[in-house]
Amino acid sequence: MSRSASSTTTQRNQLLAALSPADLNLLRPYLTPVALQLRKELEKPNRPIKDVYFIDTGIASVVAVQNGKLVEVGLIGCEGMSGTSVVLGGQSSPHSTYLQVAGDGQHISADALCKALEASRTLHVMLLKFVQVFMVQTAHTAIANAQANIEQRLARWILMADDRVSGNVLLLTHEFLSLMLAVRRAGVTEALQNLARQRLIKTATGEIVVLNRKGIERVAGALYGVPEAEYRRLI
Repeated sequence: MSRSASSTTTQRNQLLAALSPADLNLLRPYLTPVALQLRKELEKPNRPIKDVYFIDTGIASVVAVQNGKLVEVGLIGCEGMSGTSVVLGGQSSPHSTYLQVAGDGQHISADALCKALEASRTLHVMLLKFVQVFMVQTAHTAIANAQANIEQRLARWILMADDRVSGNVLLLTHEFLSLMLAVRRAGVTEALQNLARQRLIKTATGEIVVLNRKGIERVAGALYGVPEAEYRRLI
């Protein structure tokens, strides 16, 4: 990932850190620090997006509703931003985006971001590259949901979450994982137990500890890695 020397010293968000000094300076006056509490909703379905968030710590889920059920279609953490619809010229999204792991970040009004995008083609191109990465991620989520078993999908999800937190502890409940993966809680519990028996993870109430990342990657197989490689290539 290419990052300017000036931005890496001040920016924990990897997308902001990858911007040129000139493009970052277009955004900097309008970026406001914000605490991202658990379950904080960053975007509501089919409602105007007022603010765009660059996450420094924590994880947000992009969630679709199908037949009354919530299904996670993507994850955003310190590598990216919410508001991809704004980057594409839209004003809203059919999906909800909210925090599943609390943290902090910075937000900018959608209006201020749009003005910055109009002022700088290079800024717009960089954020469009992130949109492409996110589209690849959602496509591979669809592949995983259609073709993989629960244990493989869970392994992929753990790897993606682990990419977006510091340390090796994920603060998540079985119930929340079942909601995100759109499977029964009993199925998630069984898959977690299988991974724990292989000494790949350790579980406790409300947390998952990653013990053997390489082993988890073997379980996930080809389900994990393509969006991550695309991010490294483009950003």
